[in-house]
Amino acid sequence: MRLSALLVARNEAARLEGCLASLAFADEIVVVLDRSTDASAQIAQAAGARVVEGEWALEGPRRNAGIAACSGDWVLEVDADETVPPELASLIRATIADSAHGFHRVAIDNYIGGRLVRHGWAGSFGTTAKPILFRRGAKHWRAQRVHPSLDWNGTEGAKIEAAAIRHDVDRDISDMLRRLDRYSSLRAADLLESGDIGTLPGNLRRFFSRFFKALVTRRGYREGGWGLLLAFCAGLFPLLSHLKARLEPERHR
Repeated sequence: MRLSALLVARNEAARLEGCLASLAFADEIVVVLDRSTDASAQIAQAAGARVVEGEWALEGPRRNAGIAACSGDWVLEVDADETVPPELASLIRATIADSAHGFHRVAIDNYIGGRLVRHGWAGSFGTTAKPILFRRGAKHWRAQRVHPSLDWNGTEGAKIEAAAIRHDVDRDISDMLRRLDRYSSLRAADLLESGDIGTLPGNLRRFFSRFFKALVTRRGYREGGWGLLLAFCAGLFPLLSHLKARLEPERHR
């Protein structure tokens, strides 16, 4: 089975080299660059990757263009802030050799700075597993700006969890809050485009339910202050998105 590694990025030259080096076990590497103005294209080409450059307004179509550019039987879809350790590379190869399914979730180890934060990831602010290993043709992203929904062909196989992708999600607390601001602005645009921004009482309830889920159900309390921060961001994401769409619609259309 041929494996394509897919990386979709924009101006990620600082992180690209390490990510691409970890994908050398794949039969091909496809890098989709969206309006990149840095040295990302040159770095990708030097690593032997096939580069697809273009301009996409939405994340879903951008990722679909990357999937369409892959020629492998299977696709591993990663981000520039992720790296695949050798142990995981071997598990991925073993999985696609005999899997009868359409896709598999892969475990994610999330790092904030140099600290591994295992617990408390919830909602749209983070996850400990993603469906990023799939047969070509099995996965389709919907047309949304942030965390697009997915359509699938085929069944889900066993999660790969004996080894995990390293995800350097945030550099520090300020980076985490900037990500919250960026994600909520994109989500506000999606809400306005859909014509349904929700209600303030409904999103207040979501704040508390997501906060509880991240801190208690997802055991964020085991991470101390980091878990509290994650719970706060997970709860605030839908509320802040709603408030931006409601109070500043002209800035997010």
